[in-house]
Amino acid sequence: QVQLVESGGGSVQAGGSLRLSCAASRYTYRPNAMGWFRQAPGKEREGVAAIWPGGGSTYYADFVKGRFTISQDSAKNTVYLEMNSLKPEDTAIYYCAAGSLWRGPGSLSRSAYNYWGQGTQVTVSS
Repeated sequence: QVQLVESGGGSVQAGGSLRLSCAASRYTYRPNAMGWFRQAPGKEREGVAAIWPGGGSTYYADFVKGRFTISQDSAKNTVYLEMNSLKPEDTAIYYCAAGSLWRGPGSLSRSAYNYWGQGTQVTVSS
């Protein structure tokens, strides 16, 4: 079993920035896909960004392109989501996920992931 622990959520005004972190508890587990998802009240969980730890390829949902950046620190088994120019509609619980297969654009799909973190709240006020 792999535990993913997110941190870095909080409250910020529109236009502000936050950096989320996701640390995997088991260093022997090397995922081939790491993703960030979010779920707003009353909405489906949606893919935000994904990264292939082995090759560095990344994919982003259209609604965050140019504002969010996903990155990794392999030595720390940690993935980050840098969020800039935040908007009120970015308010949601953000989840980290790890998967065994890299599916390219399909890595923004929930079905690509086996393990999930508990989520961290991001609130953006206008």
